[in-house]
Amino acid sequence: MKLLSCFLLVCALVGAADEPLEKPPVLEGFTLEHNIGKDNVPVDGKTTEAAGWVESDFDGKGEVKIENETAILGKGNDMTGIRWTGPLAKMNYEISLEAKRVEGSDFFCGLTFPYGDAPCSFIVGGWGGTVVGISSLDYQDAYNNETCQFRKFEPNKWYTIRVRVTPHWIQAWIDDDQLVKVKTTEREIGIRSEVEKSRPLGIATWRTTGAIRNVNLNVYTTPPEEPKDEE
Repeated sequence: MKLLSCFLLVCALVGAADEPLEKPPVLEGFTLEHNIGKDNVPVDGKTTEAAGWVESDFDGKGEVKIENETAILGKGNDMTGIRWTGPLAKMNYEISLEAKRVEGSDFFCGLTFPYGDAPCSFIVGGWGGTVVGISSLDYQDAYNNETCQFRKFEPNKWYTIRVRVTPHWIQAWIDDDQLVKVKTTEREIGIRSEVEKSRPLGIATWRTTGAIRNVNLNVYTTPPEEPKDEE
């Protein structure tokens, strides 16, 4: 009888392990506008406003609220974020959004995005509130590689953030200022371990309340011309 009971218990545990994990609920009222059609083929001049954002499962995460089509990422210990689960591009695309710091003094937008099969992040307002840059290049994060810049961000002010991914370059802008233009050829592209749960496309804050709205993913039907090496 004991052997039978143990056998049944093992079977139950194996069966439970085979069951798919419950998917997190999609956040209602917050969408992403994209131009990806059937079979993941981009369509010129046609966009779709789609649901598919979920909360990122960070330990110590703060509250995520949706108010007036805006995602409020509450201050966490350490991170709070959202992750996209819908159609996605890995190359030759541009993603844009608006973000602001509501409360706190660290990054209010850590945008993690695909660079081919590798993840990468654009950090806005990190390391005490002013650092902007790409994490990571050759295992060096935004504070320690050549993309690092310092910029002051006003509280409760919306900033337009834009990242462009092409085969040999990653570029990024805040409002009309280009802050990143880095050649990626023969570089090791990656992320810090803290943002793993933002993959493949996600937005997060660090001990800061941030607000996000108007997220747009545009996949190029004709890839844009890349910068020249001498530029």
